[in-house]
Amino acid sequence: MQENKIILGIDPGTTIMGFGLIKTTKNSMEFIQMHELHLKKYENHFLKLHYIFKRTIDLIEEFHPDEIAIEAPFFGKNVQSMLKLGRAQGVAMAAGLSREIAITEYSPKKIKMAVTGNGNASKEQVAKMLQQLLKIKKLPKNLDATDGLAAAVCHYYNQGSIAKGKSYTGWSAYINQNPKKVKSQKP
Repeated sequence: MQENKIILGIDPGTTIMGFGLIKTTKNSMEFIQMHELHLKKYENHFLKLHYIFKRTIDLIEEFHPDEIAIEAPFFGKNVQSMLKLGRAQGVAMAAGLSREIAITEYSPKKIKMAVTGNGNASKEQVAKMLQQLLKIKKLPKNLDATDGLAAAVCHYYNQGSIAKGKSYTGWSAYINQNPKKVKSQKP
């Protein structure tokens, strides 16, 4: 395990994408930054995806994260919303994979459990716990940024216990772990 690393946590969304960054050592974590990308002003879904990709690349180039933790879409009743959320997550993952950064996906329940000890905790409870853990002076108005930060903290707490098949270091790793999902181009 690497001694010092930077973890980028992402809460994907097509209205607001939240992200947070922490610097970790073997025994501690330190808050770097959290913020939100507001996408509501863009009516075109593809333009939103473009900005998600671009902002993720900008974060990678600025902070050089060693790993990315991303919140998995939750299953809802609205299929269109699920599809859009899945695309947002996929674009953020593609940005990380294009820079060969290891990506791990966590369910919302697992993230809440890692941060608060309660998989059914509210966004406010998660934010307050992060504020205490990372000594954050002021929480943001929207809690999408703290959701992204929570994904990073969850990843820190789960180091060494990541289930195989949920973490990828690049396209070749994805292909090796998912051979049935890849169509061969052999003649």
